[in-house]
Amino acid sequence: MMVKKLKLKSNHLDLKKIQHKEISIQFSLDGFSFCVFDSDLQEFIIFHKYEFLEKINTPEKLLKKIQQLFITEEILQLKYDKISVIHDNNLSSFVPKALFNKKNLKSYVAFNNKVFNTDYFTFDSLVNQEMNLVYIPYININNFLIDQFGSFNYKHTSSILVENLLNYFTMNDGISFFVHVSKTHFEVIISKNKQLLFFNTFQHQTKEDFIYYILFTVEQLNLNVEQFSLQFLGVIHKESELYQIVHKYIRNVSFLENKLSFNRYLEINDTIIRENFSLFNF
Repeated sequence: MMVKKLKLKSNHLDLKKIQHKEISIQFSLDGFSFCVFDSDLQEFIIFHKYEFLEKINTPEKLLKKIQQLFITEEILQLKYDKISVIHDNNLSSFVPKALFNKKNLKSYVAFNNKVFNTDYFTFDSLVNQEMNLVYIPYININNFLIDQFGSFNYKHTSSILVENLLNYFTMNDGISFFVHVSKTHFEVIISKNKQLLFFNTFQHQTKEDFIYYILFTVEQLNLNVEQFSLQFLGVIHKESELYQIVHKYIRNVSFLENKLSFNRYLEINDTIIRENFSLFNF
């Protein structure tokens, strides 16, 4: 079973009559989302987000959910000038370019994850950053999307997240500290002078888990909680217990400010952009 968590569509435009349009699609074991961009207007005109209510623990089960959506969602059956696909999983590892070798993709991911001989490995090169993200895409879903659309571009959500934060949201000097929150896990991204200093993904079930890993990271990097500002993005709001407990220990806490220009055709607020950062910044 799945639930449509959010559906936004411009009432001023007929999608079938738009000549030049692009679609970005993101999927994980937790859900599926997509947005449509009008290339002529240079604006987003559709955003849909689905959440899977039951636990999905394999790419095969995820594919079945996505196949169902392609049958019921007429928007996904249209033709697009550009298709961008985002894989969201924890099967990845950042590697400095100085240490990178294409022959060793499997070993990079295997360092932090269980891998199999049948897995397919690829990598994203981050613009303006001397590193690559090596990861395992859900190749069965890629094959399905090839049947639906033909060729498309795809990336891992972590490379989009880190690349955009470092290039557009960090300070030229000093520490920038970001926490990207999902339902069951969160990423900590820390940069110094616009270069990645730290990246890790942590699982959390309680607010105590959440603050423990954040403060553990602060301690390991010898950071002073009085001297940096922590910026949140993802699924978190000011009234949540996660925000409240962090604010007890770290003085300067805020939410990432939107740097995208929105939008006369689609009412997308800063909260939606923060919760779907990679989708809107691909």
